[in-house]
Amino acid sequence: MTQLSPNAAESRIAVTGAQPSILLEKRSNGVAVITLNRPHVLNALDVPSKERLGAIWQEIADDGAVHVAVITGAGSKAFCAGSDIKEINRTGRMATTETLMRAIPGEGVALDKPVIAALNGYCVGMGMTLALHCDLRVAARDTVLGYPEVRHGMISAVSALRLPQLIPSAAAMEMLLMARNISAEEALRFGLLNAVVDDVRAEAEGWAATIAGYSSSAVQATKRLATFSRRLSSAELAEIEGMRSFVESQDHYKEGAASFTESPKLDCAPAFTATSSRPAKRTEIYFIASFPQTKERLPHLPSNSEG
Repeated sequence: MTQLSPNAAESRIAVTGAQPSILLEKRSNGVAVITLNRPHVLNALDVPSKERLGAIWQEIADDGAVHVAVITGAGSKAFCAGSDIKEINRTGRMATTETLMRAIPGEGVALDKPVIAALNGYCVGMGMTLALHCDLRVAARDTVLGYPEVRHGMISAVSALRLPQLIPSAAAMEMLLMARNISAEEALRFGLLNAVVDDVRAEAEGWAATIAGYSSSAVQATKRLATFSRRLSSAELAEIEGMRSFVESQDHYKEGAASFTESPKLDCAPAFTATSSRPAKRTEIYFIASFPQTKERLPHLPSNSEG
C-alpha cells in the first residue's frame, strides 16, 4: 500500500505485479475508487483480474472506513470491453461461476455499501455486467453499451436474469438477443443510466462523496432493503451454472473464442454493420449505436464475453 497524499490520508493498492490490472484507492472521506487498469486491451478482464475484483469487494465490505465505492476504467476508450477472449480460447473455458459471481459487485460477496459505476467509451459484455450490478450508473456522452455474446456463441448468464428486472423487457431482450449496442442517451431513456454527463469521473466521485457524508448505517440498510428482492436464489445460481456449462460445450462457443486469434492485427471477431447482414471486413469492425446510420469504428476489441 502506497501513501498518495499525507494530508489526504489516501492509499492505493496496485495488484498483479509490475503491470497492475486493478487499482484500489481509499480516500479519507470514505470513498474507495476501483480502476480497471488494462487500457491496452480496453480494460478487458482475465481470470486473475476477476479474482482480484472479488478480493477487492470483500476488502471493501470488511473495511469500516469505506462507505461508498466508485468503479471506473483507465484510459479514454473503454470502461471495460468484456472478458479476455484470447484467454478463453487458450484455456478452453470461461472463468468459473464462483469466480465470476465474486467479481460482480454484490453477488458473490455480500456488499451493502453503495457502488457507483463511472462509464465511458465501450461498456460491453462483462463490462456491462459489472455496470448493471452497481447501484448507480453515470456515463460519459461517448459511452456505448451492449451484450455481444450471442453473436460469438457465448452467453451473458447473470445479466440475462438481471437486465429484464431493471429495464423494460422488450428493450432487454433486444439488447441480449440482437446483440445490439445502444448509446448513452438511449440507455438513459430506458432507465439503465442515472445520468449522462461531460465529466463522468468528477460526477461519480461527487455523488460518492455526498453519500459518504450521510449515516453509513442508514445508507447500508436502505441499499439492503432496496436490493433484497433481486438476490439470486439457489435455483437461479444453479441455472446460471448449468447454462454456462451447456454453452461452453458447444462448437459455436469454441469457434467464437478461436475467432479472436485468427487475425494477427485485430483482436476481434466479425461484427455486423447496420446496413448489411454480412459480416464486416476484419479491418472495419463497427459497434452500432442507436442511430440507424451511425457507425463507430472500433479497431481493437479484444473481448466481449461475460465470463
